[in-house]
Amino acid sequence: MLIRAGYDISFTSEQRVPVLALLSVHPSRNKDLRTAQRIFTQPDVPLYDYVDSFGNVCTRLTMPAGGITISCGFVIEDPFEPDPVVPGARQLPLEELPDEVMLFLLSSRYCETDRLTEDAWALFGNAAGQGWSLVQTICDYVHQRIKFDYMAARPPKTAWDAHQEQIGVCRDYAHLAIALCRCMNIPARYCTGYIGDMDLPVPVGKMDFSAWFEAYLDGQWRTFDARHNRPRRGRILMARGRDAADAALTTTFGLVNLSRFDVYTDEDRLPPPPL
Repeated sequence: MLIRAGYDISFTSEQRVPVLALLSVHPSRNKDLRTAQRIFTQPDVPLYDYVDSFGNVCTRLTMPAGGITISCGFVIEDPFEPDPVVPGARQLPLEELPDEVMLFLLSSRYCETDRLTEDAWALFGNAAGQGWSLVQTICDYVHQRIKFDYMAARPPKTAWDAHQEQIGVCRDYAHLAIALCRCMNIPARYCTGYIGDMDLPVPVGKMDFSAWFEAYLDGQWRTFDARHNRPRRGRILMARGRDAADAALTTTFGLVNLSRFDVYTDEDRLPPPPL
């Protein structure tokens, strides 16, 4: 399937403000792009890209006084297959985990394993099976524990907060599931990207930017989604990290106001090639 995706995001500010944006498709999907992906701004300002330690494309720019609109649009080819389900994927012993994966077992800004370990072992210490079945049990719990509500979103909210308040948005589902997986010695990392509603019988709210997570099982990173708690189609990865602090869509180094946030993800058809 060809998917047309993009965004228009506007900020206002009374002064110049440096901005760091993780709004590009992840390099692992570059081979699937069928049109050029180019970020542009209004007014036009210089942009500079680099790749961070998690493999994400980071765009640096400076917002002029008054504000800025950041836009992008592209077409990407996607197999539109459901997230793979691998019930036999096993949990590796800690001694077998690669060094670079150990980071995703540690507590992080939004995933406080130290505060959740006792609860996690009380809930899942006697769960039948390990590996895939344990991660799915955690997703089932988080899916039932948290009620989805856009109005419950707030930047400082952590996995512990979401667990206590039992309400949140997609990133809160991801943070809590990640933290509980780490408590049970399963490496887990945060993902953000596009996901439309083309695979759903009816739309469920705003679906275009979303958060999910990956758990490291049997030597591979496997996709899980505690919010929807079912395999989804058409994910377009943008960024990964320990939690949302590493994969924030935008980080502003000064006071700004978000004045527009439009995202789209739709089926698209490229014109046929010339004969």
